[in-house]
Amino acid sequence: MRRNRRVKILATLGPSSSEQDIIEQLYRSGADVFRINMSHTNHDRLKMLVDRIRSVEEKVGRPIGILADLQGPKLRVGTFADGPVMLENGAQFTLDADTSGGNVNRVHLPHPEILKALEPGHRLLLDDGKIQLKVLEASQTRALTEVVVGGKLSDRKGVSVPDSEIATSAMTEKDHKDLIAALEHNVDWVALSFVQRPDDIAEVRKITRGRAGVLAKIEKPQAIGRLDEIIELSDAIMVARGDLGVELPLEQVPGLQKRITRACRRAGKPVVIATQMLESMISAPVPTRAEVSDVATAVFEGADAVMLSAESAAGDFPIEAVSTMDKIAQQVEQDSNYRAIIYAQRTEPEATGADAISAAARQIAETLNLAAVVCYTTSGATGLRASRERPASPVIVLSPVLATARRLSLGWGLHCVVSEDAANEEDMIDRACRISFKEDFAKPGQRIIVTAGVPFGTPGSTNMLRIAFVGSDGQGGI
Repeated sequence: MRRNRRVKILATLGPSSSEQDIIEQLYRSGADVFRINMSHTNHDRLKMLVDRIRSVEEKVGRPIGILADLQGPKLRVGTFADGPVMLENGAQFTLDADTSGGNVNRVHLPHPEILKALEPGHRLLLDDGKIQLKVLEASQTRALTEVVVGGKLSDRKGVSVPDSEIATSAMTEKDHKDLIAALEHNVDWVALSFVQRPDDIAEVRKITRGRAGVLAKIEKPQAIGRLDEIIELSDAIMVARGDLGVELPLEQVPGLQKRITRACRRAGKPVVIATQMLESMISAPVPTRAEVSDVATAVFEGADAVMLSAESAAGDFPIEAVSTMDKIAQQVEQDSNYRAIIYAQRTEPEATGADAISAAARQIAETLNLAAVVCYTTSGATGLRASRERPASPVIVLSPVLATARRLSLGWGLHCVVSEDAANEEDMIDRACRISFKEDFAKPGQRIIVTAGVPFGTPGSTNMLRIAFVGSDGQGGI
């Protein structure tokens, strides 16, 4: 079962999409990776969802990726003694360490780390940015602010501090427990929320120890300033446009999306574009024209994956949302401008043998109009190198490691097949031709290009490139 597009679709599971038959329909409609949001999922439910996804995987016979998205620190104000208050523009409002109920003049802020980080002139954004405060005076126990943009404020509304770097980990105690549970259930990716600095990634890597890919969500201004370091330490990146658009001016988000996408492409790391892609499909069977254009822009830009959140998790039309995204992506990739845009963004290969081989394979495949690029990979690094090249020919990844095939299901254009490692060169060619034929990528008489590492079975040793004919029975010949 092959996709007719290169960009991948990540679908979030939730109340609308937890049943096994719905998960199967989502996969058949186009979902390549499933996201489990740990903000709304306990460990029993996590196990249930993973088991159901794995049952679907067995039924369809294709590796399916699972992403566990950690909640991260949720910063919120305290509670009010007499219900919601109305903050007027120009009024003064205090956030402090006093635990008593709040009023129109003050409220408890149960986060001493925020109070310590605030300085005069810093902004505080409350309730998804609807209310904006400017700090006038700050101490370890209180912050006096001026209301710049007022509004109604009620109990436990969220707090964002775009100008302050908070001296706290991106991982809470809950995240730590959720991460351990996710690893026990063999998820393929873990997403870390509210990353501020490279150290946040290092902390998660110590726990995962390679058992899952680490995806950093870029949703804070502090992360933008250290983007290259964060990309280097991560296995993949998500442009989390929802929170990014709260903490930064909305008009900056499209430019940042492009910048992050291109930086990831240069580094050869998968990048996911997320939040509100088909938001109106939560309650409507068709999206707005602007939403279609938004998804198309991400695909034109060469993102590895586009993501559905509430649309597939809690919406009324989860299957239709995935199907719509699939149709948009297919149409964009057939557009005459698509290849020119992808080609224009191509970067020079790194000065390594494996990168040079991947670049050469792409160039030869395009020059000779070959049916497919087939790469053998154990660790997945060769597959990601092939993906980074964005070849016009389909890329088939053969791996003896099921976990590698599942993880690579997030990578642009990668069709992953679990297959034993080649015993020798003849077996390598034969296997590549047979699978290309069986998976409907190559017809008898067509040629494919194969990359692998000799000696076989040695991770990170890609050093060989062969062109092969697909025989009448699907067998290979050089």
